[in-house]
Amino acid sequence: MTDALHAALAVMKSEQGAAAADVLAVSLSSEFAARAKCEAPQTIRRLALISPTGFRGRKLRYGPDGGTLGLPWLYRLLTMDCWRQGIFDTLTRPGVIRYFLKRTWGAEDIDETFWRYCLLTSRQPGAANAAFYFVSAFLFSTDINQLYEGLDGPVWVSMATRGDFTDYRGRHTVEGRKNWQFHAVEGGALPFFEDLPAFTKKLDPFWDVDHPSQKIQH
Repeated sequence: MTDALHAALAVMKSEQGAAAADVLAVSLSSEFAARAKCEAPQTIRRLALISPTGFRGRKLRYGPDGGTLGLPWLYRLLTMDCWRQGIFDTLTRPGVIRYFLKRTWGAEDIDETFWRYCLLTSRQPGAANAAFYFVSAFLFSTDINQLYEGLDGPVWVSMATRGDFTDYRGRHTVEGRKNWQFHAVEGGALPFFEDLPAFTKKLDPFWDVDHPSQKIQH
């Protein structure tokens, strides 16, 4: 996932001459964006992280560099030929996707267009691959808090006030640093679906228009 972001940034630089990009990442992709920034700091200027993973207060992650929380036994179990497709079909039933989006929103009223988009993407060839890696925790970094603490550029964070993604007790590790900003944005984990003008009003000042750069949403 991080390599894919590096590749996208390289294409932008070659095609548009951008020295560095402003990157907006949502949820788990915040971990990939943070790693990309640490690996190639000159390619990313500013990071906006929307409902980022890695700040839950129960257990911060200072594990091995570049490691994952992956459970090989669980991945092998989920992907056995005899039930692999059945498990994925169950996870991506319309009602199941709606259930998890309600938890993400922290409300009954979700964005119906996004729900339909989720249904469409889950029907694409190879869609199960990332899903099984996610469920078996291979996409979560063991060292994410080390990565966050290693970020030396401007970082803007949107914290949800509703739903399953409201635990940011772990932010104390970076909250006092001058390059970090934390904002409690009213709504669920995807607040731009609920009130885009209110969201951009908080985010727009973070993008420095006096030093234009390319922006990429991840």
